[in-house]
Order: sequence, then C-alpha cells, then structure tokens
Amino acid sequence: MTPLLEAQHVRKTFLTGGFFKRTETVALNDFSLAIDEQQPIITAIAGESGSGKTTLARLLLGVIVPSSGSVRYKGVDVSSMKRDQWRAFRQDVQAIYQDPFEVYNPFYRVDHVLTTPIAKFKLARTSAEAADLIDATLRKVGLRPEETLGRYPHQLSGGQRQRIMIARALLLRPKIIIADEPVSMVDASLRATVLESLLRLHEEFGISLIYITHDLTTAYQLCRDIKILYRGSVVETGDVEQVIKQPQHPYTQLLVGSIPLPDPSRRWGEDTTTGTRQSDVALTGCLFADRCPRLMDRCTTATPPLFQTSATRATACYLYEGETQASANAFAEQPIANEVS
Repeated sequence: MTPLLEAQHVRKTFLTGGFFKRTETVALNDFSLAIDEQQPIITAIAGESGSGKTTLARLLLGVIVPSSGSVRYKGVDVSSMKRDQWRAFRQDVQAIYQDPFEVYNPFYRVDHVLTTPIAKFKLARTSAEAADLIDATLRKVGLRPEETLGRYPHQLSGGQRQRIMIARALLLRPKIIIADEPVSMVDASLRATVLESLLRLHEEFGISLIYITHDLTTAYQLCRDIKILYRGSVVETGDVEQVIKQPQHPYTQLLVGSIPLPDPSRRWGEDTTTGTRQSDVALTGCLFADRCPRLMDRCTTATPPLFQTSATRATACYLYEGETQASANAFAEQPIANEVS
C-alpha cells in the first residue's frame, strides 16, 4: 500500500560562506520516514539545536525541496504535484509551529486564522455554519469560544494562542500534523494541556503526529516511536521506552544524561558522558566521533549504518557491529497509544 506521506532517503544541503569561498553544509542526510493513512502514528524527531529537525519539517511540508531523495504524498513527488494535488496535500498535512505569537497578524483578531481556512477550503456553506464549526472546534481543544473569539493575539496567553493554532489545523480534518517544537515557548504549566490536545486529536480523529522536539521528557510522554538526529543523521531509532530508558548510542546517552532529575544530592550532569570536542579527530566517519568517549579507529574512517539491536530498535554505532543492518525506515509505521501524564 502506498504511504500517505513518505520521505525517501532525503538529503538537504545548503551553501554557506562568501562569494569567493563557499562551503556545503549538510542539514539532513539519508532520512526516511513513511506514514500509512490506515495506521495513524505519533512519532518523535528529537535532537539538539542544529540537528536538522526544522529542516525536516520544512521538507515534509513542501516548503523547501530536497537536494536528493524525495518527499512523496500518495506516491507523487511533492515538488512536482499539480494544483489539485497540492490543494489536497495542504489540507491533509498541517503544521503547528514553535512560536504561538509569530504566526498571528497582530492587526487581526484571532478569529481571522480560523475563518480564513474555512473560506479557502470551502468548509462551510453559510456564515452560521462556519460559526458553529469554529465553536465546536475550539471546544475540542479545550477553549471557550466566548472567552477566545473577538480578541487580539496579545490579549491571550501563549497556551491559548497555541491551542487556537491546533484548532485551526483541526478545522481542515488533516491526516497528518507536523508539530515543530509546539510547547517550547509555552509556560511549563500549560505544556501538558497543549500536549493533551494533540493526543486527543490523534485518538479521536486518527490524525498522525510528527512531534519535533529537543525535549526528551515530552517526547517520552507523548510518543511511542522516536528518531534521534545528530547533525542531520539518524543515530538511534525505535521504541521510545527503550531509547530513552536504555539509550545505546553515546549521543543519546549524552542527551538523556542532560535531563535534570529531582534529586538535590545529585549534581546536574555528573553522570553525563563528556561532550568535549576533540579537534584532531577527522570527520570522515561517524559525525559524533569528535565528541564520543568510546571512540574506535574505525569510527573515523567510515560512517556506521543502523544496526538492529532489538526487534524495536536500531542504532548507528560500531559498538553493535555484529548485529543485522536495519533499513533507514525501520520502526516508522507503528500505531501509537500512549497517554500524557
């Protein structure tokens, strides 16, 4: 069966530097992901700043095109879709962005972001029907229309603004929502509410979620599948319970070790693998070689593939060289049913 949305060995590079000396920067390398319309999933894409997460989101949304590989919607390359296919794609694949204030025009009331997609996609026949649709959708994400509509963006909290954007996406009844750091600029007290709204959309409407984040804690709460990115490449992927509780790749161990624990007797980061760069290490092999405390000679000469270390996990590290190689798309099509705590 043809996936609804698929990234096939996607690579994206950017040229940086001045006119006379330009260098190529790899933002994403050999990334694959497939989402089946019949099996909605919630998958996390995690990594530190600069790991390629937002580049991936823009590629999946068709905002930019890959340097090689392809992003396909129902088997058709997104970059070559016809007008009617593009319209269907824009309705089926929606985005929720990091900053819940920047996406608003401060001169318009928040109603504008809800009425515009209704008019553009002809979701209602009359103004009364449109009002009822907006009312019902706002309530589905935990907002009261009488306390929300008619206000300007600055008159609402960050959590309210973000949930309005979730409501906007829900209006179109999408099949996939790409959420790029949706709670990173929301108060900690409101994060659970926003995540609960996203989870409810998945459970009630069968919407797949691609949750892009640097926060492993929220990824663990919301998702069951996770891909860890480092400098544009997947270094570990699979079941979120295994990846976060028992990380195998040294980089994943570094990320997990950096999570603060509620223990005043434990110094933050004392159990964390050192991340000091070693400038004399060549970057012709593993991209993490210059920071890895378990560096081997082979790490500097060849890039490790993904090794399948269990039925639900794969790791790109020569520490597991004896295991079977896994595909780049491993474990990407599992149905999700977690709860936000």
